[in-house]
Amino acid sequence: MKTLTQYRDDIKNLMKKAADIDAKCVNENREITEAELALKNELLETVEDIQKIVVTMERQDRIHRSLEAPEPVQTQPVAVSGIKVGVNRASKDRFTSFGEQMAAVLNAARPGAGVDPRLFNAATGMGETVPADGGFLVQQDFSNELLAQVYETGILAPKCRRIQISGTANSMKINGVDETSRVATRSGGIIGYWIDEAGDKTASKPKFRQIELNLHKLIGLVYSTDELLTDAVALEAFIRQAFVAEFGYLLDEAIVNGTGAGQPMGILNSGSLVTVAKENGQTTPTVMAENIMKMRSRLFASSRQYSVWLINQNVEPQLHSMSLAVGTGGVPVYMPAGGLSNLPYDTLYGRPVYPIEQCQTLGTVGDIILADFNNGYIIAEKGGIQSDMSIHVAFVSDQSLFRFVMRVDGQPVRASALTPAKGGADYTQSHFVTLATRS
Repeated sequence: MKTLTQYRDDIKNLMKKAADIDAKCVNENREITEAELALKNELLETVEDIQKIVVTMERQDRIHRSLEAPEPVQTQPVAVSGIKVGVNRASKDRFTSFGEQMAAVLNAARPGAGVDPRLFNAATGMGETVPADGGFLVQQDFSNELLAQVYETGILAPKCRRIQISGTANSMKINGVDETSRVATRSGGIIGYWIDEAGDKTASKPKFRQIELNLHKLIGLVYSTDELLTDAVALEAFIRQAFVAEFGYLLDEAIVNGTGAGQPMGILNSGSLVTVAKENGQTTPTVMAENIMKMRSRLFASSRQYSVWLINQNVEPQLHSMSLAVGTGGVPVYMPAGGLSNLPYDTLYGRPVYPIEQCQTLGTVGDIILADFNNGYIIAEKGGIQSDMSIHVAFVSDQSLFRFVMRVDGQPVRASALTPAKGGADYTQSHFVTLATRS
């Protein structure tokens, strides 16, 4: 395994390669080519993947240093079942760690115990509390860090366009162009035409639609034993691992399969999804090179540089044996990581392939998806993450329950697929393309 320094050096080298592409275009006084743009995006995506590793390693180093550091000087400690929750003289109004705050929440939930005044600090994002139930908001810096880790843990959510809802609002409306066809007009009704001098002009009136995002609650429950609660550092590590991974999975699940009822609208249930028919005679659960070619041809051309392939892992064997016949030989369509492509991830037509649990099983709609989340999917979120705690739910088994709430919604930007100017109504295009059932 590489060291943290080596990963950072990899990032510097990749960023230099991206900068070299820009410098070459400037020196040659030209625009960047499609091939150069695709390579640059691949380099930047690799940098983002490495950055996730770096963030995790840096976090591990911080935890390791905190374990070896001397105990902070505290005043007026309160001992509850072996838990000491005190106020650091260096920071009397803020918790020094997420685990310390969770221990304070536990202390506040116990009948007759005192409540740490830092739990009521409105300046750090705290709210009102009902001591018997918990009801405290996570300190703002911890809340933002938890939210960031949810997106880092997920595969799809970080690729979507994110919008913050502020104030007292619980929803938002975004104006979008109501465009389903580009045959006669573009941009939902804009008409452009050539005209002779002094010729009559034709009026045009664009149509708009509203994208409405209503926040839904994503709730996570984490059970912790009393033994674990006595160690603030171990408690923080446990909750971060259990909660963050679950929220990351559920958010990606909603982006792919969400019904839109009490949860985000998933791409497989949206009107913008394009479903490519199976090949004649394709009666078994397979994925063929012809399927891949036709899927790619139905994605917006402008989305190719941002697109990714999503597959169920049981689709992978189909890809390894896939090729295009050329004369008496063949050309591979799928390139495994570290092969001829020399990239750290698998590719199809040069774009990354991500095996994810949220894709459907081989042979059914959604087993392989070509998607542009950067331009095609929008996520709205509000505030940070709220944490509540109860010691009563599993009292007989010496367990306490932490509840985390995240408020979020999401949906594809387009309400329907788009009929291109030329190609016909049977050849619609979209940000999201999948295959029909093959059985």
